[in-house]
Formats: sequence, structure tokens, C-alpha cells
Amino acid sequence: MSVGTLYASAAEAKRILAVAAFAGLSVNVKEPKADLIKTPTLETADGFSVFESSAIDRYLASLAPNSTLIGSNAKEAALVDQWVAFSDAYVTAYNNFIIRLVQGHISPYNKLIHTNVQDRLVGSLTTLEKHLATRTYLATERITLADITLASAIQSAVATTVDASLRTKLPNVLRHFETIAAQYTPPAKEKKEKKEEAPKPKAEKKKPKKAEEEDEDDDDKPIEEPKAKNPLDSLPKSTLNLEDWKRAYSNKDTRGAGGSLEWLYEHFDKEGYSLWRVDFKYNDELTQTFMSSNLIGGFFNRLEASRKYLFGSMGVLGETNNSIITGALIARGQEIKPNVDCAPDWESYSYQRIDLANEEQKKFFEGALAWDLEIDGKKWVDGKNFK
Repeated sequence: MSVGTLYASAAEAKRILAVAAFAGLSVNVKEPKADLIKTPTLETADGFSVFESSAIDRYLASLAPNSTLIGSNAKEAALVDQWVAFSDAYVTAYNNFIIRLVQGHISPYNKLIHTNVQDRLVGSLTTLEKHLATRTYLATERITLADITLASAIQSAVATTVDASLRTKLPNVLRHFETIAAQYTPPAKEKKEKKEEAPKPKAEKKKPKKAEEEDEDDDDKPIEEPKAKNPLDSLPKSTLNLEDWKRAYSNKDTRGAGGSLEWLYEHFDKEGYSLWRVDFKYNDELTQTFMSSNLIGGFFNRLEASRKYLFGSMGVLGETNNSIITGALIARGQEIKPNVDCAPDWESYSYQRIDLANEEQKKFFEGALAWDLEIDGKKWVDGKNFK
């Protein structure tokens, strides 16, 4: 039974689709429309419209009263609402705030605020851990909206802000998450048989429009501003094919005979490309090493527009509250700025030209690519590639 159309991003839709599946319902998902007050928004065939995940979840659950998703009486319903609100306000909200802060969406970064919110998140998870120590589910003896809401929040948290050491302290929370996740598997898309299409009739030759008609059509078309051309596109063609290098790096051992470094040194074009050391400027503000790794991931995501010009290997060296972010870039041309200034946070890093004739700089470059770099006793603990 399809109940309507859900306008939401993939991330927003996931929890709602899980609720619909548990309730035995289906919804059509589309990209958000411009005229919506907020996303996610559900619109039904009879004109009813509702936004916010918790409100949509409750409405869908109410259409399947035998599912027990909202409880079987007023007391159970109150407990369901209680834990839905708790999960949204004290797990999802804290987790999302930390992610946005670390990735630079909230500026300026403030270590004190980061630590404070992280402590609040840990406190919330500890409350849940104690509550679930004697229970399978949050509110009743069956799966409810509260369990689906929490599982959705935990899925995001364990992928971002809840590291391995903290996970060991939350066995009941993780057991609960695995219990709920195991009972919801998104339905596979049905394969449609390809029908043979009848040959299309040849289009009739159109008569040329009058000048007045062409002017009218042009007035209706949106005016697009011309995209600024990247100066790197005007450089002479290089003998190094960056895509070939990326494949070599992915498929070969980094070091040793026949390795990717040997391939690079054989094919490197020092006129067409340059090598750079990149260092995060605010290492004293770094806390958890997995968060620092997420910071690198955010930087690389924002470099998407430079993918055809750039290769990167960056890592976190050290330990919690005593780490650095550093690495190496292979960049088109002889200037680093045109390669990285598409990322709003590019100035949070310093860039130093690498000269392979300098043994110390060459050692750094190879260590960054091999992920075995060590600086001042700080060993490589995590890393990411841009390729």
C-alpha cells in the first residue's frame, strides 16, 4: 500500500522508509521541491501534508495499528514519544553538531565546545546503555518508533563520533542497534524487463522561426552565468596520465620492485605536475584521531571539483589529544592554489613544495603514500586518499 510521496534526501528518507517497512506500507521518494517549508515532507493523494521525521513516522505508524509501533495504550505511547524525543535531541542533535563542527560547517572551530558536546553525547549514550541493560527494546516488549529512531541515530554515530574505545563501553546499545538493523533490510529494486521499442517516426523538418518568435523563446530561458575556466586547463598536455597513476596506486604495492612509487618515478612529469607537503595548521585543536580522519575526509570531499587535477594521501599521526594531520599531494602545474582553492577550508592547511632530490623530503613523500610515515615519534594511525 503506497501512502504518498516523500520529498527527502537519501539520508532523511532512510529512517522513514524503515518505519514504513515495519508498518507494511510503501512511499514514493523524490528529491525535495523548492516550495516545501521543510524536508523531509510527506504528501498524500488526498492533499494531506506533514513535515519532520518524527511526525511523519508517527503518521505512518498510525496507519498500521496492529504493528505496535506507537504502543498499544496511552502509557506505552507516552514512553515511545519519550524515547523518540530523547534520541532526536540527545543523540542525533549532538552527533550532527560535532560532525558539522569538525568538518568546518560551523566556524570558527572551538575545542572547548567540541569537548563539551562530546561529553554530553557520551552521557546520553551511557543513559541508554543503563536503560537497555535489562531490556530488549526501549519502550515496550516489541519494536516501536523509539527503537527505529535510536537505531538510525546510532548508525550515524558509530560511523562518525563513536570510536572503538567508546563502543566497547556500550555493548547493550550496540546489541540493540544490531537487533533492529537485522530486522530491516531495504527491499531490492525490481528488475524491469526491457521492452522492445517501436521505431520512432522521423521528426518533421521544422520551419525556421521568425526573429520575433526566437526572441520570445530566449526571454523564457534562464540565463546561466558562464563558468570560470580553471587556469590548469590551459596548461600544455602532460606526459603523465593522472588516471593511470591513480590506477597504479590502487592496484600495486606502494613500495618495492614493481610498486606504485617505482611506476610514478618512471612516468613523473616534473614540468606538468608538482609535489606538495600539506599540514593542518591547527593540530593543537585535534582531539579524537577518528574525528581528525573525518576532517581529512571533509577536506577531500570539498576538493571534488579538482579531482582530474589532483591526487592526495593524508593521514593522522599520533594519538588522542596528541596528533597531527599531514600528507602529500600530486598537483597539476607548478602552483598549488588553483588545485585546492575550490575547497572553502583550503587555507586551514599549509603547503610546502617537495623536492625529490632532497632525501628527507623524498622520505616524507614516500611515507605519506605508503601510510607508514612517522614524525617526532607520532606514528600513522589512519588516513585517506583523494583519487
